[in-house]
Amino acid sequence: MRRLFPVTDETAAPAPGGGSGEGAGREWSLAELAAAYAYPEPGPAGPVPWLRANMVSTLDGAAQHDGRSQPISSATDMRIFGTLRALADVVVVGAETVRKEGYRPARAREDFAALREAAGQRPAPAIAVVTASLDLDFSLPLFTSPLVPTLVLTGAAADPGRIATAEKAGARVVTAGDGIGVDPARAVRALAGLGHTRLLTEGGPRLLGQMAAADVLDELCLTLSPMLTAGEAQRIAGGPAVTVPHRFGLVSMLEEDGFLFTRYGRSRTAY
Repeated sequence: MRRLFPVTDETAAPAPGGGSGEGAGREWSLAELAAAYAYPEPGPAGPVPWLRANMVSTLDGAAQHDGRSQPISSATDMRIFGTLRALADVVVVGAETVRKEGYRPARAREDFAALREAAGQRPAPAIAVVTASLDLDFSLPLFTSPLVPTLVLTGAAADPGRIATAEKAGARVVTAGDGIGVDPARAVRALAGLGHTRLLTEGGPRLLGQMAAADVLDELCLTLSPMLTAGEAQRIAGGPAVTVPHRFGLVSMLEEDGFLFTRYGRSRTAY
């Protein structure tokens, strides 16, 4: 792993084993990854919601292969995936991604236990599933045996029977919309009201597209995979185009084995 941006005195320095750049030629520790992806520190007014997304894309823009993101990922990408989860209060994910990726409850990680305790966090992040229909298998471990109760974000007009089924399974249903669907801005506020201000979304593309359209995304952690898949796979964000493209600025970039691990933030945001 090596750091390409921001440039420092160490970035271009020779490293043992060939390569160049800060950290080149060795695997970064989890503590180093946690420091590289730390959430912004709270301001004088206290914590405010900060929503980051973590996605992977091939060189030709595919967010999936055969309907799943794992084939275009890497071992280091998965270490960063685990680190981002370990830093978050809650992981927000769309119902279709839960179904396709076989989501399970987040687990407690001993390597991050002290860091989470110092930050006043639970042993593991909660999973928050965004769904209008509540068409989910509530017998799965995600709902019946999580370390932290799973949240279900839905609209006020959601089917009462499905809500009752979700609650019976142990999930906490949170209303985040006036109709059937979920309003992304309201979802962020609702999660913050539950004490979840370090927010992470892992998509899928439709949910990320809705968040982009609602302009609630503060940060995008994007892994660029050195692969070409062709085909008609989804991009990392789907849905209608925004009226005016939202500009983000590069915060950091790491590299390993041709994979680029980038971090972009709102251009108006100071890190």
